[in-house]
Amino acid sequence: MTNDPLDVFRPDLLANHTVFVTGGGSGINLGVALAFARLGAAVGLCGRNEQRLADAAERLKQAGAKAVSTTPADVREPQAIEAALDASREALGDLDTLVCGAAGNFGATAEELTPNGFRSVVDIDLNGSFHSCQAAFDQLRSTDGSIIMISAPQAIAPYVGQAHVGAAKAGVEQLMRSLALEWGRYGIRANSIVPGPVSDTEGVRRLLPGDAADRAARIVPLGRLGQTTDIGAAAVYLASEAAAYVSGTSIEVDGGGGLAGSGLWNSLLAGTGKGG
Repeated sequence: MTNDPLDVFRPDLLANHTVFVTGGGSGINLGVALAFARLGAAVGLCGRNEQRLADAAERLKQAGAKAVSTTPADVREPQAIEAALDASREALGDLDTLVCGAAGNFGATAEELTPNGFRSVVDIDLNGSFHSCQAAFDQLRSTDGSIIMISAPQAIAPYVGQAHVGAAKAGVEQLMRSLALEWGRYGIRANSIVPGPVSDTEGVRRLLPGDAADRAARIVPLGRLGQTTDIGAAAVYLASEAAAYVSGTSIEVDGGGGLAGSGLWNSLLAGTGKGG
């Protein structure tokens, strides 16, 4: 049995596929982009850090991407994401899958949270997802394409120090369902992935410092944190013909970590000082 979930897919499964990933320069989003690249897709990325995008482009090429396009863009700015998607279209053709992954996070209790901090996370996660979907609409309609939102457990259960993220991601989930309902008539599917903590990502390093990540793994029924390949495999499934009749659905990829609710996680976060 393979330890890499991507090994179960045919190597050329996405050879005629184009994906565009927002916030794709690092972390889970880069992991998703690499999964598509490994299976032969053309990959477009946007993000705010040009060096990260350049480094990501090299990794995508090495992974087997058919072609790569990167454009610096902030999803909070509609014109910027429109320009990035236009650049991707010119370089790679119409996209088949849009992955809305750009996100912001930090730990702050509600009484500490500034209006600007709350607004910033909502603006990146929720408004940025809407801007990206609207800018990609024409391309997705031409390909009967799909949208994948990278959500979070905070959309489902309240976590201490995460009121801003919970509000933003709950909005992302409802936006996903609304688009699945409204845009299904155009052949466009919309779904979300709800990852648990994923090792070797900025989010885990920031919110679960020191030995907190090891303690977090013990909370997960499967006994480990996720890998970016776990999230990438779920994204490949949702983008593939295997999910042709799947729309308006959230897939939790968390090793069962959310089954007991947020109580254990809240205790862990409080112990790190990131949750109050």
